[in-house]
Amino acid sequence: MNTPKEVAQNYLNACETKAHLPLGRMFVLAILAGMFIAFAGVASSAASATLTGSAARIASGVVFPAGLAMVIVAGSELFTGNNLMIMGLLDGRISLGGLLRNWCLVWLGNLVGGILVAAITAFGHSFSAFDGAFAAAAVNTAAAKVSLSFGDALLRGVGCNFLVCIAVWLANASKTAEGKILGVFFPIAAFVISGFEHCVANMYYIPAGIFASGLYGIPAEGLSWGACFVHNLLPVTLGNIIGGALLVGLPGWYLYLKNGQKTAKHQ
Repeated sequence: MNTPKEVAQNYLNACETKAHLPLGRMFVLAILAGMFIAFAGVASSAASATLTGSAARIASGVVFPAGLAMVIVAGSELFTGNNLMIMGLLDGRISLGGLLRNWCLVWLGNLVGGILVAAITAFGHSFSAFDGAFAAAAVNTAAAKVSLSFGDALLRGVGCNFLVCIAVWLANASKTAEGKILGVFFPIAAFVISGFEHCVANMYYIPAGIFASGLYGIPAEGLSWGACFVHNLLPVTLGNIIGGALLVGLPGWYLYLKNGQKTAKHQ
């Protein structure tokens, strides 16, 4: 097992690799990450579709960690996890331009992956399961997400990505695949059960709700593509950056790297 200091030091090398990936490779890896998270969203929604209250959240929380497990073990580029790249910027290993290049392109690739899985699920009529309860759940979930106030969405995004980046940190502490999966499980289950907001997951959940609403004739007031981006993805993304970069990445750099040896300063 790697110590916290070793995790932080090892992640600096990952920051450089991520910042300098060729654009095409970075975008494809981001699409894959969006798909991994989205497929976990499909499965967690199916697990909870006929449940209510805390039982539904617990069922979702048990299944959804599969998404980040696939991201970590299979390898891909996830916007929320990459918020930890702030450590590379603060340590002088990558430039601000390299950081923003990664964040922007990976966010877009994650969006493509999420919408693709939403389309596969909706137009493959997977939402017909459970006598339409799956479709109704998809629409209700999406409508609830776009109805959040800006402040609520932002703060739920903060809580979410604090836990997601801690999950990434725990995964990087392990040297085995099974250890990485176990490290991911509890923080991700905690964020789902708590009802926090993950921008990449919402890149699946909200489009899925929009598609299901149209295909199955389920009305949903306020659910639209504009609401998806303005009322949810914008504040949630900002909250995710705060939670991941400022509440995990910044303290991680300060505690374990600030006074350490810098071996590969960015020029």
